Amino acid sequence: MKVLVVGGAGYIGSHTVYELIRAGHEVVVLDNLSTGRRHSVHPEARFYEADIRNHSDIAEVLQAETSLAPIDVTMHFAAKLIVPESVDHPLEYYQNNVEGLRTLLGVLVEFDISRIVFSSTAAVYGQPADGICREDDQTKPINPYGETKLAAEKMIHWVAAAHQMQYCIFRYFNVAGADASLEIGLDKDQLTHLIPLIMQTALGLREMFYIFGNDYDTPDGTCVRDYIHVTDLAKAHVAGAKYLLETDQSLIANLGSGSGYSVKEVLDTALTLFDLPYQYDERRPGDPDRLTADITRAREILGWQPELDLLAILESDYNFRRKLIADSL
Repeated sequence: MKVLVVGGAGYIGSHTVYELIRAGHEVVVLDNLSTGRRHSVHPEARFYEADIRNHSDIAEVLQAETSLAPIDVTMHFAAKLIVPESVDHPLEYYQNNVEGLRTLLGVLVEFDISRIVFSSTAAVYGQPADGICREDDQTKPINPYGETKLAAEKMIHWVAAAHQMQYCIFRYFNVAGADASLEIGLDKDQLTHLIPLIMQTALGLREMFYIFGNDYDTPDGTCVRDYIHVTDLAKAHVAGAKYLLETDQSLIANLGSGSGYSVKEVLDTALTLFDLPYQYDERRPGDPDRLTADITRAREILGWQPELDLLAILESDYNFRRKLIADSL
């Protein structure tokens, strides 16, 4: 199949491109490089620097590509995704995550591209009563990031109904780790995710690792999250695209490990591998107590199952960051 990957130079997008190419598919990447890295794009993928908020940018790419061969599936990864940042700058999140998607969907309709795999988030659930998120649960986001993703999901639903499109919406939990090749990983100037921050501290790039809050309603007082290896996540997208092609049915599914670990438990696991200093700090705004995934739907419908555990996530991220240091010398 031929796949257009929007945001394919970013963290999750680039890993999905690698898995698509490993599976023998043709890949076209569109990215404005605002957070993505050009060197993260697989050399066998065709790359276009373009912005999904710009109609003419997308139309130019699709005109060039559809003249060669039809695009079977579009994958969307081009979203802003930092919860505290969304609280401080909600308008930027609505412009990129909602308006950008509206523009993209409009062009897809113009070019009769009828299948989309969309990266959503567990943040659409807000604070689930029992800490376990199921796809049919009520969606009540507690931060602008989650609200923009929920608005995007609803937009896709209504556009699909009006224009005979099919969609696969994946609600991500906490994604971490790096590709086994160590060619790609989470390579950003400003890191905010738990596991990369732990690894940077272990490598001496940070003086201290901070645990934000120890008074949450959890056994040890720190937030509980579901961590999934980025390679497992990427493989789920390949399965989702195949599902759309084979069934012409739409799907909303959680993607996680199905297990929850507190921040302290993740840190304690890392401490079995490395020494690093840490201390507690104040809560961050917008963080729910716990979010873990029920992944039954993805397992049963897509035949997908995560294969890499928390230790594999930690080790791969550490090795990737160590390689970044070595490459910079």
